[in-house]
Amino acid sequence: MTRLPPKPPSREGRVSLRRYLKLFKADILSAQPARLYRAWMAEFRTPFFRSYLCNQPELVDLVLKERPDDFPKSDRVREGLTPLLGNSVFVTNGEEWKRQRRIIDPAFEGGRLRDVFPAMRAAGVGAVARMARLADGTPREIEAETSHVAADVIFRTLFSIPIENEIAGRVFEEFREHQRTQPVVNIAALIPFPRWLPRPHRTRTKHTAAVIRGLITQLTSQRMAEIKVGTAPDDLATKIMTTPDPVDGKVFETEEMVDQVAIFFLAGHETSASALAWALYLLALYPEWQDRVAAEALAFGPEGPEFKDMSKLACVRDVFRETLRLYPPVPMMVREAAQPERFRDRDVPKGAQIVLSPWHLQRHERIWDAPDAFDPGRFATENGRAGLRSAYMPFSAGQRVCTGAGFAMIEGVLLLAMLVRAYRFEVVPERPAMPVAHLTVHGKDGIWLKVTPREGA
Repeated sequence: MTRLPPKPPSREGRVSLRRYLKLFKADILSAQPARLYRAWMAEFRTPFFRSYLCNQPELVDLVLKERPDDFPKSDRVREGLTPLLGNSVFVTNGEEWKRQRRIIDPAFEGGRLRDVFPAMRAAGVGAVARMARLADGTPREIEAETSHVAADVIFRTLFSIPIENEIAGRVFEEFREHQRTQPVVNIAALIPFPRWLPRPHRTRTKHTAAVIRGLITQLTSQRMAEIKVGTAPDDLATKIMTTPDPVDGKVFETEEMVDQVAIFFLAGHETSASALAWALYLLALYPEWQDRVAAEALAFGPEGPEFKDMSKLACVRDVFRETLRLYPPVPMMVREAAQPERFRDRDVPKGAQIVLSPWHLQRHERIWDAPDAFDPGRFATENGRAGLRSAYMPFSAGQRVCTGAGFAMIEGVLLLAMLVRAYRFEVVPERPAMPVAHLTVHGKDGIWLKVTPREGA
């Protein structure tokens, strides 16, 4: 029997709201019933709200692509994240969100990716060097290492500073503490309190968020001063901070920029770290694919591929793409119905939560062949190509598609190639990985691998 990658168990049958919330707090994924891997739509009712999980591709397209303004991002999402993210592009809606995207998007266009690529590769070189001290065959928790390199990429591309910079290092450490203190389920995210009522957050959560935002404010204020005197480096922060909104001609103020940097760090760091860690784990589970990735990556020089070479890493790209299918870093997205709707002959009231689940859609039994199997070769098949078109959205889709999607694909493929060309990764049988999801998908007890130098590297 073919060995399948780890997948969390589903809950059995119906449960009470109290039981569901307990399961949800422990893990979003295993709190859901197995039928969601087959259903086109499922309804969930509570005394406080109604929720509709939509898997049918036509419904997903309706919400994300055809009528996105009628399904704004749910305010429930922002409740637990407000202390850190403020009014960032991740949580805003309507005209405010559109203005933010008009300013941010130009920084992530194709030509800009070429410009920041050397900074990405420098972070990869640093990661390869750091991993040398771990490459003795001793079991290592790999998410800690992928988190480090993902943070390094963010700081190098955004502010032209390495993770070793004092402020960058402090942001990284405080963010790790923030992750430990941030509750998985904030009660305000589940119960529609009046807007005037203060939202409950842990004291430590608010403290770490304030420290992070203070440090980011230092970086942002320093950059604004450099822009004024003409000494600012040509990186992502400078591009964003000097891009005027084509509608009103205004640029981000310091506080607005701090909000955006906070979400770049949260989304760009945590999601990239998760995807890279799972990619390494899958290659350890399937050494034949690891050998193919290594052979492809070793075709380039000791510093790794150049930007022009990225299109030649077809195998690495398919491995990373398959990783994102099986372990989408953000497993669920929540929208809200701005008006009454009718989905699949059911009335959906105004204010209902519309849940779109990359986790379930990308493993859907009625869409994908062998949906739980690791098979990077599937994308060369008609089924795989059809799935990519209709049921693949690790970065969301439509007008709210992640602005850094292209950035993330270049980063993930590059770092995976650089690490696998230098080292061999093996599973630790006594410490198997099991995915759980809170805000993002990560290993329940970490992702443990044995690392050794690769012969011929």
